[in-house]
Amino acid sequence: MPASSFTRGVAPDAVATDDHAFAEWAATEAGRLLLQVRDSGLAGKELKNAGDREANELLLSLLAEHRPDDAVLSEESLASHGDATRLAADRVWIVDPLDGTREFSEPPRDDWAVHVALWSKGELTAGAVALPARDVTFSTASVKAPEAAPSQALRIAVSRTRAPALVHDVAETLGAELVAMGSAGVKVMAVIDGTADAYIHAGGQYEWDSAAPVAVARAAGAHTSRIDGGPLEYNQREVLLPDLVVCRSEVAEQVLSAIAAAPTEAVRPD
Repeated sequence: MPASSFTRGVAPDAVATDDHAFAEWAATEAGRLLLQVRDSGLAGKELKNAGDREANELLLSLLAEHRPDDAVLSEESLASHGDATRLAADRVWIVDPLDGTREFSEPPRDDWAVHVALWSKGELTAGAVALPARDVTFSTASVKAPEAAPSQALRIAVSRTRAPALVHDVAETLGAELVAMGSAGVKVMAVIDGTADAYIHAGGQYEWDSAAPVAVARAAGAHTSRIDGGPLEYNQREVLLPDLVVCRSEVAEQVLSAIAAAPTEAVRPD
């Protein structure tokens, strides 16, 4: 199902002027396309490549049509990674057309996502994370604060394939439960939908892995930072943004304290 033959939904009127509405609509549309790609009969590497390529082409075309004056940083557009013009731009869309490519290629897994975020003058100002296989899109336009969890052990969302040693140390310190799932976007949204209380990553990521999830998490009132508590900075010359903490605000202090107490070598990925 190439992007050129995909029948787009009609853009809501708000898309023309509202960046939150555009992010939500674009992420949702890319998700619809990915579901069709997933049902096309491809498998394995071919399915992964087709998903990355087709979702990226669609998002780039939507941005060119509806936000033609804005710069773009996309995982699947290598030229954008070193594009000096985006560093001088006031508005940059940071997108991951398919976050969790492994999970996407393993039907019926549903823990994969589409990320669309807007960085403007130093801040993430709008964003959306679509979970197409779950038929839901979390957006800065409408996300609600995560509900307080009942008294129980903290739950930390963690990679299903290579959890950093740091997370194991933090879980031991806090007496927390590790909940395995794919896709950085899915893990952050797990904090928002109440499936988890925190997501800690120290194994290496890039700006597109976290920009949209962090934008949505901030809109929901969650804590977001580097693992040392420092700020997350986007639209940088170096697009590597290696570590991340997202958690319910009321547990941020204890989570950051447990990270600080972990052995230095635990920060390296397993």
